[in-house]
Amino acid sequence: MGLWEQVPALVGVVVGAVGSIAAAGAAEKSRWRRARAERWDEKRFQIYVGYANALKAQIRIAQRIGAARGFANVVDPLEPVQGLVLLAEAESRRAAEWESVLLVGDAETVAAARTWHEAVWNVELYARGLRTDPDGWAAAEQAMSRARDAFYARARRDLGIAGPPPPSGNWPRPWQVEDGGAGTG
Repeated sequence: MGLWEQVPALVGVVVGAVGSIAAAGAAEKSRWRRARAERWDEKRFQIYVGYANALKAQIRIAQRIGAARGFANVVDPLEPVQGLVLLAEAESRRAAEWESVLLVGDAETVAAARTWHEAVWNVELYARGLRTDPDGWAAAEQAMSRARDAFYARARRDLGIAGPPPPSGNWPRPWQVEDGGAGTG
């Protein structure tokens, strides 16, 4: 058998080797991208949870101060003198968490997070004694609850979590209104 008769077989071996290397490289690149996306999904999840927890702590303090000021739907009052110090500390924690949300969140999730913390600031106006209308307090709490729900829905979409978001946390709860116990929580 001459050298020229072996050329097609050698070309086949070279083409097969190049194809195999290219396919292995593409598969490895795909695995790397998938692993990187999973790492960022986990990081975004942790950041969204941290932000939500910081904001919930801030909300709870504002609501407790509101209870001390006589607003409905909250128990366990916290005197404004000590509560306002805690509220300032909670705002500092929230602001630190916010920077992480800005870094990793998509535009819609960031917008929903901003709407939520602005709604919390509105409730804080009542906690700080800058607003005193009980109906305004109730409206501010409802707006805050809707903003929270919107943030969770948007964060779930950004994280690829299937299914509907959790039920709304609107206040007062239906059972509070039905029982006439809207002043307890």
